[in-house]
Amino acid sequence: MTFVIAGGGLAAAKTAEALREQGYDGRLVLACAEPHLPYERPPLSKDYLQGKSERDKVFVHDAAWYQSQDVDLRRDTQVTAIDRPGHALDLSGGERVGYDKLLLATGATPRRLPVPGADLDGVLYLRTVDDSERLRDTLAAVSSVAIVGAGWIGLEVAAAARAAGVRVSVLEAERQPLLRVLGSRIAAVFAALHREHDVDLRLGVQVSEITGEHGRATGVRLADGAHVAADAVIVGIGAAPDTGLAAAAGLRVDDGIVVDAGLRTSDPDIFAAGDVANAYHPLYDTHVRVEHWANALNQPAVAARSMLGQDAVYDRLPYFYTDQYDLGMEYTGLTRPGHNDDVVVRGDLGSREFIAFWLDGDRVVVGMNVNVWDVTSPIQELIRSGRPVDRARLADPATPLPETTL
Repeated sequence: MTFVIAGGGLAAAKTAEALREQGYDGRLVLACAEPHLPYERPPLSKDYLQGKSERDKVFVHDAAWYQSQDVDLRRDTQVTAIDRPGHALDLSGGERVGYDKLLLATGATPRRLPVPGADLDGVLYLRTVDDSERLRDTLAAVSSVAIVGAGWIGLEVAAAARAAGVRVSVLEAERQPLLRVLGSRIAAVFAALHREHDVDLRLGVQVSEITGEHGRATGVRLADGAHVAADAVIVGIGAAPDTGLAAAAGLRVDDGIVVDAGLRTSDPDIFAAGDVANAYHPLYDTHVRVEHWANALNQPAVAARSMLGQDAVYDRLPYFYTDQYDLGMEYTGLTRPGHNDDVVVRGDLGSREFIAFWLDGDRVVVGMNVNVWDVTSPIQELIRSGRPVDRARLADPATPLPETTL
């Protein structure tokens, strides 16, 4: 038997680990497009970007682990084509490898800014460890940056830049940062946080051009004609799932590689996990694609069982976290698009110590704890129960969360 994993991130490495832990002792090939060992991405916009952790800390396993586990790790090697009828793969070096089972963990790629000047030197994106190192070197060398996009990546980079003493302008098309995720009331907390740290937060603006001199970016021109001068421009406007390989092979693709609850694609011998997987979620009775660390960490155990022919279901609640300045946050659950303004707050928004609960009717669907810890489990239980809640008790810090239901 030969199992092949395509990808160089957390999901790929953890699937290799899970297969060995679950008793698979056949040939195991891990093809990484990058020259590095498989690594985690959250540190790239957090501790590693700020120089608080060493490079070795981003790697899922050291090189010795792959040797000891008999994993044929192919660095700087990309799967370029899938021959489904022949159960074979073409690799970038020209080799052809047969497979019995294949896992696609190809992740996502940054969305590019489609304006004049976007190809100038000094226009940076953040996705890979090389991107993070390039950005860290830039922050050490410049006095000002403009960040296009006020999503999670944009705001985390803004916090890192301010920690490095760099002047920061954040340019966002929406009227609040993180508006589509958090709604206006909670988004205002993040807007205030960054303004308190002297970030020039410009909301409701459109970028029309990246200006430059001698081939290097000098700032951003807005649609209203205003110019934001900067020594470098950082673009964080989201990411798109890397589905090219799957689509070319005729697999079902729709906002990611479509998989069932066991992470199986439309081909029974091909599976997908991590950022690229649009997985059926039994709790929500729909497909969900989440670009966050928790999926890449936890889906591999399910994918490995499915690859080994066992029944397995991935039904964990979506989860992610962020660290910005003195704010630490965990977010659990999922809201329907356009339903993020019905919020009950337990605690004090002003001091940034609170839990926010998003409701759909009388049920809690999301809980977000800010600088309040050890509450993720009861929040998950509250969401999973599906029971109606009493809003007054939900807002009362003295009432244990299990006692807020009716």
